[in-house]
Amino acid sequence: MAAENETPRQKMISIMYLVLTALLALNVSKEVINAFLVVNESVVINNENFAKKIRQTYDTFEKDYNYNPTEVGPFWEKAKEARMMSSDLMEYIETLKYEVISYTEKISLDSAKAIQLTDIQAKDNYTEPTNYFIGNSNDGSAGKAGELRIKLEQFRTQMTELVDERYRHKIRLGLETNGVYYDADKQLQNWEMHQFYYTILVADIAILNNLIAQVYNAEYDIVKNLYEAISAEDYNYDNVNVKVLARSNYVFVGDSYEAEIVIAAYDTSQNPEAYYLPGIDSLAVEEIPNAMNLSSSNGKINVNIPATRAGVQKFAGIVRVANNLGDLEEYHFSDEFIVAKPSLTVSATKMNVLYVGVDNNISISAPGVPEEKLMPTISIGSLERIPNSEEWNANVPVGYRQATIKVSALVNGTMKEMGIQKFRVKKLPDPVATIANKSQGFINRDLIVAAGSIVPKMPNDFEYDLSFKVKSFMMTVQRGFTVLHYKAKDGDLTEEMVNQIRIMNRGQNILFEDIVAVGPDGDERSLSPIVFSIN
Repeated sequence: MAAENETPRQKMISIMYLVLTALLALNVSKEVINAFLVVNESVVINNENFAKKIRQTYDTFEKDYNYNPTEVGPFWEKAKEARMMSSDLMEYIETLKYEVISYTEKISLDSAKAIQLTDIQAKDNYTEPTNYFIGNSNDGSAGKAGELRIKLEQFRTQMTELVDERYRHKIRLGLETNGVYYDADKQLQNWEMHQFYYTILVADIAILNNLIAQVYNAEYDIVKNLYEAISAEDYNYDNVNVKVLARSNYVFVGDSYEAEIVIAAYDTSQNPEAYYLPGIDSLAVEEIPNAMNLSSSNGKINVNIPATRAGVQKFAGIVRVANNLGDLEEYHFSDEFIVAKPSLTVSATKMNVLYVGVDNNISISAPGVPEEKLMPTISIGSLERIPNSEEWNANVPVGYRQATIKVSALVNGTMKEMGIQKFRVKKLPDPVATIANKSQGFINRDLIVAAGSIVPKMPNDFEYDLSFKVKSFMMTVQRGFTVLHYKAKDGDLTEEMVNQIRIMNRGQNILFEDIVAVGPDGDERSLSPIVFSIN
């Protein structure tokens, strides 16, 4: 602070010193930026791991709901609400990340979504991020930071309301926005200014990713609390059901049908008695002596039925379980599954052959096997899946007459051969040389000049969308007793050719010959000549 008796020159020096000090304070070292990059990468990896952990929790929750929808249903519905609210908030925060990058880096939103944080040029820029988050307000309420704070507070309130009041004291959601915050000069400031005022871009991204981590944590705590509340309630189960949970209802000859038969709300410390017979819809009590015994463990009954023949296979049985008085009660169950012989469907998308040197679209499927479990190979060339598609591209080299596609599949953890399919390998057919979509006959000379080039066209019945390029050709015309030849080094008419065509008379013939074209397979083809008569 300048003293009152300082000269104007001294006051100016003092002001310049303050400005220099501020500039030095605002200079962000490379080491600090790299530290933020490391922290951000760690947070992103942690978020990915947390997302997997939450998905496992939902899977367990849903499985219990399938076992007992009546009792678990209300809690499962609230868990799905939590998932929806969490997804909406994380999507909003992700949008903020891309928008602030776009705003600061001066790039489009799509480019901001694709760029790596390490590749951003304005990582240490704090002016544009501050304008974006704080806006034209003194406390940040008019910028995106104020909007973000409101959404975080709404999220906390709505998520908390999903939990029974008796258990709310157990949850720790985080995402606090009403704490006491100070700036570097120990002055009070609100959450918006504390988080985003004069914060460099790379730090803003790390902060937003950390908020996503807190959203994941809040979602996990809520869903975990809802799941624990199921067993915390004192339920009266007056209706016990038997559930047959098949690993797959579609099996192949030589494999086995596998399933779990679960008694809902049963004490897992007891093992029930279970019996079954194949080929029936219902097992009568008097038939139990003729039935097969099923082993049980921890309240679960495992059934393994060999698949010896193709077709629909049925089975039925009875479970005996002790009630509260120790008396055995009986519950009936039944199910069916399909046994199929290994089969394979392989069809060429365009036609029943594979052409040399080009991508041949192939559709590969096997009944009862998910498409992502199929693992095809080809005897020659390459076979690769088309990105974001269920089809494959087969590319075969020259010198072969046949290619074989073999398909295996991962079925119940084991690789199984599904079958093979053989294809003929053929060379691409020759295209037809044309000018103005014509290859012969009468033509107006102005039409030839307007067309300007020879265009090879594939036959009309050829399904592939391919193109050939003319490498060279010769134009031949006759003037009296003189035959003139003109050579072109590509598919375009030369200036000399155009001049000759313009002075041709009606009835005069013009010949385009020695036409050489190159296809997508790299092979040179000699195409049939074009013969025109000028009309």
